[in-house]
Formats: sequence, C-alpha cells, structure tokens
Amino acid sequence: MLEGYRVVELGIWVAGPAASGILADWGADVIKIESPDGDPMRRVFNLITGNQQPESPPFDLDNRGKRSVALDLATEEGLATALRLIDTADVFLTNLRPDAVERLGLGPDALLARHPRLVYASVTGYGLEGPDAGRAGYDVGGFWARTGVAATLAPPGEPPPAIRGGFGDHVTGITTLAGILGALLERGRTGKGQLVETSLLRTGVYCLGWDLGIQSRFGKLIPAVPRTEEMNPMVNSYRAGDGHWFWLLGVESDRHFPKLCAALDRLDLLEDERFATARGRRKHAELVVATLDAEFAKATRDTLTARFDEHDVWWAPVFEPAEVLADSQAEAAGAFIDVPEGTWGRAHRAVASPVTFHGAPVPPPRPAPAVGEHTAEVLAELEPPA
Repeated sequence: MLEGYRVVELGIWVAGPAASGILADWGADVIKIESPDGDPMRRVFNLITGNQQPESPPFDLDNRGKRSVALDLATEEGLATALRLIDTADVFLTNLRPDAVERLGLGPDALLARHPRLVYASVTGYGLEGPDAGRAGYDVGGFWARTGVAATLAPPGEPPPAIRGGFGDHVTGITTLAGILGALLERGRTGKGQLVETSLLRTGVYCLGWDLGIQSRFGKLIPAVPRTEEMNPMVNSYRAGDGHWFWLLGVESDRHFPKLCAALDRLDLLEDERFATARGRRKHAELVVATLDAEFAKATRDTLTARFDEHDVWWAPVFEPAEVLADSQAEAAGAFIDVPEGTWGRAHRAVASPVTFHGAPVPPPRPAPAVGEHTAEVLAELEPPA
C-alpha cells in the first residue's frame, strides 16, 4: 500500500509513534530515531509503576514494523546523521516539544528550507503557538483534562473518572496520519511539502465538538447524570440477572420503546402515560429505569438479548477486555493480528490497525525493533557524506 515511502520518526511515548506505526503497518519504511537508551515507552511499566516487566505491549502496538536507529543527537555526529536520514525521507514526524526540536535545529522552517518536498508532521500537547505551546501535555493533560472531556464524564460536583491510557494519544495519532496523507496527496500535485500539525488539545476539542458547540451557542449544557436519571432510558446501560451488563441503543425512543415492551411482554407499559412517550419517559426517568432494572433482573443476558433480536430491539453487550479478545465478531472484523517473534520480543497476538484494504496488499505483520537494531543496516543505505 505505502511501499516506496520513507518516514523518519523522532518520537517518544505514544501520539507521534502511533501515527507512524500505522504507516509502517501499511508498508511504509519507517525509521525510528531513538536515543541509545531507547524510547521511554519501552520501559513504561517500570517508569509508571516500578514494575520490572521487560515486555511492553503498548510500545509494541505503535512501533511494530519500524527500523530502529540509535543516535545521540547531543553530538555533532549524531545530529549530522539524523539530517542525512531526513534528507532521504518523504515524511519527518516528531512529537518532541517545539523548543526541543528547535534547539536541535530540526524545526519545520529549517528542515523545509533544506528539503522542500518534505512533509513535516508535528504532534504536540498544545500546539506550536501560544503561551502554553511548550508545556508538557501527555494524553491525560492535553486530550482529557484541558479540553473539557474529563469534566463532562462525571455528574456536577463529582471528581473526573479514571481514564484508560492511550485513548487521546491514538485518536491524535489517527488525526496526524490523516494530515500526513493529505499533505502527500497535495505534494503529488504541486511537488512541494509542507508543515502538518496537530495536538492533543486540538484533537480533544474536536472530539468534544458537540458539547462545545452547544455551550458556545446556548451558554449551557445538559450535565452528565447517574444512569438512574438518564434522560432517554432507551439509551442506557442495564444489568441482567446473571450480572452481565448490556446497553440499549434506542436513540429514536418512541420508535424503539414499543419493541422493548413486546420483548419483555410488558405491553401494559404503553398504556401508562409515564412510559408511553419519550417526554413521559424523560420526566419519569428514575421510575422507568427502575422498572426496566427489575424486568432485566429476571433473566440472563443471553435470554434477554435473544428476545431483543426477535423483536428488533437494538443493543450491545458490555464486554470485559478478555471477552473482546475472544469475540468472534471482532475477529471477523479484522481487529487482531499475529505478530511474529523478533529481537525485541516473543510472538504475540496484537490489535490491528483499524483499516482493511480490499484492493491493495499490505505487508504481513512485523515485530517491533530492539533499540538500534537496524542502525548499521540503515546507515549503510545512505550515500557517503560529502
């Protein structure tokens, strides 16, 4: 798919490497410049928890298929070699802070002047300009906290919920990927590269765009509420009698509620004004949710969802991660791949990039590299310095 394109990545942690990781999955030659100590994401369990776990599935996800070149950019020789590598690239991708890349002489102005066809992709916490452009971001700060996402997930007065790592990073990585591909298309027409930038902040603001748009126009929002007060009980989580959770997907409440009543053999609810209409269900949400809770507690999830399917009630299971890995539908959708053993780690089952190409081949999965595994190989490909 992307054979013949070269990407040089100067990235650490997640958001930048995630974008180039998908490019590697799709066949691009991605050269990862690392310090001799390696990307800290290799040691994420030790750095965050002190757990001396030598394997790092989070690192592997975003770095498989790349070639690692270890360079000390604090030395004149290391920086000169990095520039020679970048001269061979179609794309240079970095998620180092703007002041760090500028100090190295690897800022966008310098590299685009040197290499006008280059697509320079910058991923930051908060953007390239403004008072906090140099501030550390990370997924938690740039995507979740400052954008309003975390605050909108909890009812007023309650603390923000705990979050799972990598969500904002990976959305930002996919955003970066889209920008890179757009710039490569433009270069195909004009012959010129350009700077493409995004940030955790910018991506998070876009993801919260519905709420921010409503706040901007109307000056207020409907806050998050407990599930017992959900304004549309037809879009809510419920627990079956066997303890397994599921979600109802009745966005068109008046269309879907009669079907649910039929599935539960509770057509009598349609005669009660508190249940019969979307307005009534909204006004009496606690009663509606309590009534449904009592009905759902009478049967297992499998029994309930079989009835749902019979009566065209829309639903989805709430799966634990172990259940996701065993889900036949996720498997059929192409969500997983088998990565072979490499120098860095053993063979393993992994999450796939989220796109399947039906008209063009992509290479088979390749393992993540060890630090500097390909230094000699890649440098041997370069022209001797002038």
